[in-house]
Amino acid sequence: MATLTPPALLAQPLADKGFFCGFLASWRMADILRLDDLDLAKDPSARRVVKDEVVEAQFAAQAGRLMSAVGDNHYAVGDALLTGSTGDRWCVSRDRFDAKYRPEPPTRLGEPGRYRNLPSPVLAKCMPVAFCVARSAGGDLLQGDAGDWLLQYAPGDHGIVARARFERVYRLIE
Repeated sequence: MATLTPPALLAQPLADKGFFCGFLASWRMADILRLDDLDLAKDPSARRVVKDEVVEAQFAAQAGRLMSAVGDNHYAVGDALLTGSTGDRWCVSRDRFDAKYRPEPPTRLGEPGRYRNLPSPVLAKCMPVAFCVARSAGGDLLQGDAGDWLLQYAPGDHGIVARARFERVYRLIE
């Protein structure tokens, strides 16, 4: 549920992708839309997209946290610490990583190296205002800027991708 009502929006096309993203006529940077109990499956403006990317993966020797472009990412021993093709860094739980990524030769499964994500449709929505969302219930709080994309991998499982990165690694599948 949103806790803030944004001002009027202006729609502008998103570079060569056929996506549309709202931008604000004016908005104070201190105002951030907090999203709680969100389900993009119920949002008619959400789009189905798929990522295509090769990442560099390391595996955590100890628990810790890394600061991604959108906020703190806490990880456990064995979790994948990823660097994307755009230089962005984030972490993925080991079970999720093993299910969603495959090694690129000469990397062998479970070893550090290059991995490609398996194509898996997710829901995405370009956000017209600055916003924040929890990665999962009680999880890390992520923060995006106006024009960034909110992703929903599954109900209650969210991410944020900056606009420029989204344009490079995601494609519309509808």
